[in-house]
Amino acid sequence: MLHLRLITPSETTEDVVRLIEDTVGTTHLVVLTGAARNPDGDVVLCDVAREAGDGLLTGLQRLGLDDSGSIAVENIDLSLSTRADKAEAEAPGEAADAVLWEHLTDATHEESTLSVTYLAFITLATMIAACGVVLDNAILIVGAMAVGPEFGPLAGISTAMVQRRPRLALRSMIALLVGFAVAMTVTVGFSFFMDAVGLFTKEQLEGDRPQTGFVYAPDWFSFVVAVLAGAAGTLSLTSAKSGALVGVAISVTTVPAAANAAVALSYGDTRQTWGSTEQLLLNLLGIILAGTLTLLAQKWFWSTRRTGRTSTS
Repeated sequence: MLHLRLITPSETTEDVVRLIEDTVGTTHLVVLTGAARNPDGDVVLCDVAREAGDGLLTGLQRLGLDDSGSIAVENIDLSLSTRADKAEAEAPGEAADAVLWEHLTDATHEESTLSVTYLAFITLATMIAACGVVLDNAILIVGAMAVGPEFGPLAGISTAMVQRRPRLALRSMIALLVGFAVAMTVTVGFSFFMDAVGLFTKEQLEGDRPQTGFVYAPDWFSFVVAVLAGAAGTLSLTSAKSGALVGVAISVTTVPAAANAAVALSYGDTRQTWGSTEQLLLNLLGIILAGTLTLLAQKWFWSTRRTGRTSTS
């Protein structure tokens, strides 16, 4: 269940209440007349089944409540109520399958913002991966994959394409490109330093690396895994099952490929530099493609559910 806290201008309150009452899957409606002070107006509270939440939020935005008042949404972790159980049963679909498009757009907007923290995480992840590829240490590679924050901008691009949000697409693309550019540039310098102190050697990079050699050897399996991981990651975001994102992060070869390209570049190894760059681009393309197709499929699925619900009601 979701809990909505709305601030409505007094002249809009009746329309808001009517919309809530007409929405299947809502309950616990409370109207506090004149309770709001900034902005002035009424406070309307209600609970709504997650699977009915997107339709209600869209209706509230059509009433202009996001401009004239306020719409706040919270997840309810526990609700002991027969009315809540009934509302969930009446709402179409399953809560785990529901997509809150405004929430997804807002979340990806935040995750795809080029910030100092984002740059720090992707740079540190790339340097950890650099140690992993030189030492041929799979544990370090997995750790670097988990630390990397690049899935946020990738999800932002997919969301922007489906929702037709050019600003989000531009913001996400900038975060992705600038993030990897900064991370790889710093990692080149890090590689020079590690070589100077004798911790990295060209022989290690060009030697037999059975654990990490895949990062500069792209093939169809790389693309297939990226597509599967992109679909899983998108489902994780839309269903609020964030725990699955860790598994997605350690399934794709983005940060390790960027790290290997940076280290190889510092040693002038063009073969590994180009191979790693191809691996990176192949993974990025697979994730964006899968994320976009997954969101389109979810959008189509929920539109058919709503249409079917309307025709039978």
